[in-house]
Amino acid sequence: MRSFWNLRSGNLLLLAFSIGVSGVQAQYSEPEMRFTRDEKYLYPINPGTPGSLAGNMGELRTSHFHSGIDIRTNNQIGLPVVASKSGYVSRIGMSPTGFGNVIYITHPDGNTTVYAHLDRFVDRLADYVRKEQYRKKTFYIDLWPNKNEFPVEQGELIGISGNTGSSGGPHLHFDIRDRNNHALNPLDFGFEEIIDDAPPVVEKVALITLDPDARINDRFGRFEFYAYRSGNTYTLRTPILAHGTIGIELLAKDKFRARDPFYGGVNFIDVSVNDRPFFRQAIEKIDITESRRIHTLMNYKTLNTSGKRFYKLYVDDGNTLPYYKSSPTRGMLKVEGEGDMKVEIKMKDSFANTSTLNLTLRPSPPSAQVKNLPAAGPYPTGEILGNVLMVTSRPAPGTDQKAFLYMRDSVVQIEPAYGNNAGVVYLVDLRKMLPDSVVVNDKSYVTNLRSRIPPSVEYKYYSDDLDITFPANALYDTLYFGSSYRINPDDGTEIYVIGDKDVPLRNNISVSLKTKKFYLRSKQIGIYRIEGNRKTYLGGAFTNGRISFQTREFGEFTVLTDSIAPTIRPVAVNSSVARFRIGDDLSGISSYEATIAGEWLLMHYDAKSGSLWSEKLDKSQPLRGEFVLTVRDNAGNTQVFRQTIQ
Repeated sequence: MRSFWNLRSGNLLLLAFSIGVSGVQAQYSEPEMRFTRDEKYLYPINPGTPGSLAGNMGELRTSHFHSGIDIRTNNQIGLPVVASKSGYVSRIGMSPTGFGNVIYITHPDGNTTVYAHLDRFVDRLADYVRKEQYRKKTFYIDLWPNKNEFPVEQGELIGISGNTGSSGGPHLHFDIRDRNNHALNPLDFGFEEIIDDAPPVVEKVALITLDPDARINDRFGRFEFYAYRSGNTYTLRTPILAHGTIGIELLAKDKFRARDPFYGGVNFIDVSVNDRPFFRQAIEKIDITESRRIHTLMNYKTLNTSGKRFYKLYVDDGNTLPYYKSSPTRGMLKVEGEGDMKVEIKMKDSFANTSTLNLTLRPSPPSAQVKNLPAAGPYPTGEILGNVLMVTSRPAPGTDQKAFLYMRDSVVQIEPAYGNNAGVVYLVDLRKMLPDSVVVNDKSYVTNLRSRIPPSVEYKYYSDDLDITFPANALYDTLYFGSSYRINPDDGTEIYVIGDKDVPLRNNISVSLKTKKFYLRSKQIGIYRIEGNRKTYLGGAFTNGRISFQTREFGEFTVLTDSIAPTIRPVAVNSSVARFRIGDDLSGISSYEATIAGEWLLMHYDAKSGSLWSEKLDKSQPLRGEFVLTVRDNAGNTQVFRQTIQ
């Protein structure tokens, strides 16, 4: 068989044009399974031609590590995608989200390559998928062909690049996975098409206190600093005063080319203190099944509040990722004594391009009087950082600045940790006490803290408003759990605040709400998580007068009624194709189904745009007869479109 990538460029362009009009075809003879282990992996788009990336393996995404490389297609759909190595198609799928149209090819060396967000498959694969979709009567499909069903040779055309699934723009996502389903770094396989001559760049560095006695510039908390650049070296120009156990966090990205607007993640970070190795992060492969553990590597709260993805250069409690095996320590700095600590952070990409950040920590014991402290508001405020509740308040008149911590059966008085005329700060070690309110200067801060929940064991929480079951693997670390209830004054809906939205959950928890209002048993009634103006449907089941649901995120939740059916807007309905835009204003699209003359009709769905379009099993036959499209939302509301096609 002739490999597709060996065709002359003129023929390649002609084929690329022709497949935009008809199907995707290649010349096939029955191949023999005589593949070798020592084939070098082939770049899957335009092999031998310089390429560029929009993302790399290990890059930090909001809820997962990026498992491969994103190969740019110049914002175009329609580039030929070829098999990187000989093998067989072991899996093929279609979905309106995630990888969209995706092909998995398993190779004699035990690795599997993944080609995602494809616009369409080569004809023999497309025909196979379409027949299975009609047999199972579903667009969503995940197929695992037999080993000898679809052999492929290196360089053979397998599909066309696209923008399907959750892709944010046209590109090819390309993985190389080992036999344990660990994502390997494709850039370790010698693709000469990719040239990376730029080192990682630093945007910010953050320092965070990791114990109640720690201070940064005389204060407790987390503080960000800009670094000054000179060539490939970044510097904090003035020493940072510090005391106690300190963590360093880094906002850095790997720049692929000097003038390239795209960035990736920084997989290799080494920290030395006073010229001695201190900490090392090396992301060399990714366990696909545990990618959500990224929340222990990033500062999750900063991600939620600013969208910035800071690397923690310390192994926090609950972080069991395998990227620190060669690290001399867990990365938590003990700042004490008198001498400065010279910290050097080296960042390296897959091409050994290196940049360096230098900073100095100067030991400074805690002081009760501090100079730089923002003015406190009229009422006390609180924030949990790690195991510490930090309460800030205006100073009380006179010299007595004690705060009163109220717990279920006791009251404890504490002195401020530090302050000045603008404000005072109290630090409460939540491992020792869990106050439900703090009173300073006759003004109260209500913590809403209810329980201290340990990780790694099942825990059941009961209260007047709600019950929660935390499975043994739901938490990363000890949880200082709080909850509250209120009525929204604008619309009268019930609002349940469950936990802290800035604390990540590893797995689902089960919640049972004891609603104050009466709700009819109806599928139209559901639980929604509130994020600003956005409401995410979570479902809900009525049991013994309660509404039960599961969530993998803390935050604000409410009970809403969705009684409005989805919308169906026809774009084109004729004997060749049926195209629509569908949408739903609250609970979201649950399912859709189309028939023509009473027979099931395949409808492709793109969740990003809400587009639906038909594909016939026999493409030579026109659409004739009564066409019916039924769309349902998650609340059970149904919309039906009917039209007779002549």
